[in-house]
Amino acid sequence: MKLILTENIESLGHIGDIVKVAPGYARNYLLPKGFAIEATEKNAKALEHVKRQMAYKKDKATESARLLVAKLEELTVQLIHQAGVEGKLFGAVTNMEIAAFLKEKGFDIDRKKIVLDEPIKALGEYSVSVKLHPEINATLKVSVIAA
Repeated sequence: MKLILTENIESLGHIGDIVKVAPGYARNYLLPKGFAIEATEKNAKALEHVKRQMAYKKDKATESARLLVAKLEELTVQLIHQAGVEGKLFGAVTNMEIAAFLKEKGFDIDRKKIVLDEPIKALGEYSVSVKLHPEINATLKVSVIAA
């Protein structure tokens, strides 16, 4: 039986692939769970239309991410912390604190997208990566100064 996959299935293929499977596998598993649809001419045309729409949305998301990168790279995040004599912070700067600063400046970026290998524990200038899109990263300048 020929089917068009609507979900990525590791053992079969990716979304949009036309695969040939046993009728029982299709009837009892793939079709009821919505992982595939029958490979008819009508469904193939509908799938092509959906693929074009998804490509358009992906292009728009990529373009908006590029615009956001330009704005973020102009910005310097200045955080004020109490520090000891040798410049070590009492506590640490985390991605949550950076996200809160960005939110105050009007950028709504999830803290999970801010990539810190480890929390910042000393005064100074740092470069922090922000994953805005699977293909696009921004580099933030973070300046930690003493109170």
